[in-house]
Parts: sequence; C-alpha cells; structure tokens
Amino acid sequence: MKYFPFFLQLDKLPCLVVGGGSVAERKLDLLVKADAEITIVSVEFTDYILELSKKHNIKCISEEYSEKFLIENKYKFVIAATDNVSLNEQVANDCHKHNIIINVVDQPKICDFIFPSILERGDITVAVSTGGASPVLARVLRTKLETMVPASYGKLAEIVANNRIKVREKMKKFSSNKIFWEQMLNGKFLELVLAGKIELAKNFLNEQIENFNEDDANKGEVYLVGAGPGDPDLLTFRALRLMQQADIALYDRLVHPSIVDLIRRDATKIYVGKERDNHVVRQEEINQLLVKYAKQGKKVLRLKGGDPFIFGRGGEEIETLADEKISFQVVPGITSASGCSTYSGIPLTHRDYAQSCVFVTGHLKEGKLDLNWEKLTQPNQTIVFYMGLVSIDIICRELIKNGLDNETPCALVQQGTTNTQKEYISSLKDMPDLVKLEKPKAPTIFIIGGVVKLRDKLKWYSASAED
Repeated sequence: MKYFPFFLQLDKLPCLVVGGGSVAERKLDLLVKADAEITIVSVEFTDYILELSKKHNIKCISEEYSEKFLIENKYKFVIAATDNVSLNEQVANDCHKHNIIINVVDQPKICDFIFPSILERGDITVAVSTGGASPVLARVLRTKLETMVPASYGKLAEIVANNRIKVREKMKKFSSNKIFWEQMLNGKFLELVLAGKIELAKNFLNEQIENFNEDDANKGEVYLVGAGPGDPDLLTFRALRLMQQADIALYDRLVHPSIVDLIRRDATKIYVGKERDNHVVRQEEINQLLVKYAKQGKKVLRLKGGDPFIFGRGGEEIETLADEKISFQVVPGITSASGCSTYSGIPLTHRDYAQSCVFVTGHLKEGKLDLNWEKLTQPNQTIVFYMGLVSIDIICRELIKNGLDNETPCALVQQGTTNTQKEYISSLKDMPDLVKLEKPKAPTIFIIGGVVKLRDKLKWYSASAED
C-alpha cells in the first residue's frame, strides 16, 4: 500500500494553494466543499476563482510565491497547483523543510498526499486511488462505482444516522448494535429505502427497533464457506457477505492469501491449515473450536479451499455443530476440479471423449492408496485426483495395471486459477518422470482422460506471475 487512506476533517483547517489558474480550480471545488480555510497565492487569478473567493471567503494574495508564506503562517497543508514544474518543486522543497504536508498536482513523486477520485452519496464518501499511477484509471473505477451505489444510499445514511443513538440506547449488550444494523442493511429495510419507499422504511425500522430480540440475535452461528480454488473472482456474493460479518475466521492452507484479505479486517483470523504429515490443528480440535466460539456468541467463519463438501471434511464439522445444536449455514464453493480444469481449457465431460467424471482423493493412508481401481478404468470417463501429487507414481501404475492405456493423456494442474497456475501435460506412463523432473508445487489437481487432448485448442487463461 503506497498511500494510507484516511478521511481528515478540514473544517476551518488552514490551507495554502499556490497557483490561481485552471489547475487550482479543480482542487478548490473539493476544499470549498470540505469547508477548509483557504488562502491562494498567485500573480493572476481566473474569473472562476475570483467569483468563488467572494462566495466562500477565500483569501486571494496577488503576489509571487516565496518561502515567507510558510514561515509567517501556520498552514496545515499546501497544494502546489501551477503549470510551472520548477515552481511546484520549490514549493514542495520548502514544505518538506518546514514539515508541512504537500500535494503537487500531477507530480506524485514529490507529494506527501494525493487526491483520490471521489464518489459522494450524502454523508457517504467513497475514495478511489491508484497511488498516483493513473488518475484516469481512478476515475474509471469511480464511474463503475457510480452504477453500483445508487443515489438513495445518501438517504439511507441519513436515516441510519438519525437512529443510531436510539438503537444504541435500546440495546443492553454492546454486540447487539452491530448485529442489528447488519440485519437491517442486508434485508427488507435496505430494499425499501433503495425502492424509494422512505416512510415505509422508517416505519419498518421503528418496528424492528422495538421488537429486536437481543438474546436470539447474540446466539453464535457458524458459516461454513467454500473459498473456491484460488481466484477471488470465483467467490459467491453470499460468501463475501458472510466473510464481512464474521467475528472469528478459521481458514485452511488451501485458501489463497488474496481471499483471506477479503475477510472483515477486524475479525480474529486463525490459521488451521493442514499439510501432509503436518497438521497445525487436528480436525477434532477444529470441530471443537467452532463449537467453543459459537457458544461464546460469535459469528464464526469456517473458510475452506474449494467446496467444503468435496474432500473438505465439511460434513464432519457441521455434524459436530448439529450435535451441539449450534446454528450454521453452508455456502458451496467452486470445487478445485471444476475451477482448475476450466482455467486449463480441459472440459471434464465432452460428448466425444467422456460421458462421466469421477472425483477421487489421492491422499495416502499409511503409505497406501486403497481404491477400486477397476471401476476407475471404465472407458469414456474422466478421472480427477485431489491431493494426488505425492501418490502420483501409485496412481499411474495402478491405473495402467488395471487396464487403462498407458498412453492415456493426463494433466497435472499446479495452483489452478491463480497467477502461478501451470499445467504439466503428459501420458499416464510418462507423468511420474515429468513430476520428478519439473517438481510442481502443491496444491495440484490431476486430470486423466481423453478430454485432456482438448487443452491446446480450448485453453483461454494465461497466468501472469513473474518468474
């Protein structure tokens, strides 16, 4: 993060603007709106600035800039807004000398702070910044947000502000306030406001305040959420919403860091990842942690890579919750087989190659892989092995031994859907040697079958990781 975002109250905060031309005009509109105490120094001023100064009590000094302005006054921040690069650099150097923060328009390298692109909805302010890399891109992103945040959100913020104290005084428990507003802003109240039914929304809100049951609201709950194979764009809307509501989050090794970053910032995050022969937290302990935190009244997020019900042991976890009579929700995720095959251009089924697909775990138990190998070698079938990297020698040997052609095409997909995705394409008999040579990194998905032949033709995704 190049610039730390924060919102500063400028009410009557003294500011100096150097420059009285069109460059300065763009910044003055924002400063006026924030009610800053503004002084402008310039040899000349545009008509717009002179008119603005009359309406908003802006002090205009018709002189050339010199360091004396910083010495004789107590400006909290300065904006250099001239079309003279040398003058802007001089202002910046003077400010640095006197420990005054400075913004130099269109020269981010010598700025202490920058102006973001701003979206306003009443008291709601959304600021978008690219760290000075591209103001145009920031404006493009803001434009996209304009379509996503209706103007009625300003009215929504007003109603919420007018009822904050009323809600706080009604609640006996500190946690109830947050829970109440999360319910209101994710349900009927929100929909009424966005539909323009303001009076109905206010009446509904009043009813909810009066009838809110704190005891029920403060009961713990567990959200069992599938995080998908790695790409954050593959998360469901429901997953994102619950990730933002959680008080505590338990996440696995297979959950990509960019997805962990999307969990509510002030939530307690607990890593419970399991690697082969290295269980940071045993499954039984994870089950009990979910019970423990839920019984404390917490909203607990259990975030698992892929889909929690496909080799994710999600069923075991919620079985424990059901036994303890703890409320839970399950949000499916895109399973790794589907995500990795799709991003590799390998359809799991195809009319000409495979009329069925089977998912199998390649996890070794006591050094063995006890599977129904004959059933796996059926014709016109795609086989997908999860966690099969370590056992790939056994998988290939047993499939060939039980009747699968040793030239059957197969693909090992490394870290699929992420910017480190890589595919290793080979035949069943040659894949073990390729793995020994290339040493792919877990997690991987191993796809076996005629559909792999389509990969070169159908591949569309290109990883962008640098070597």
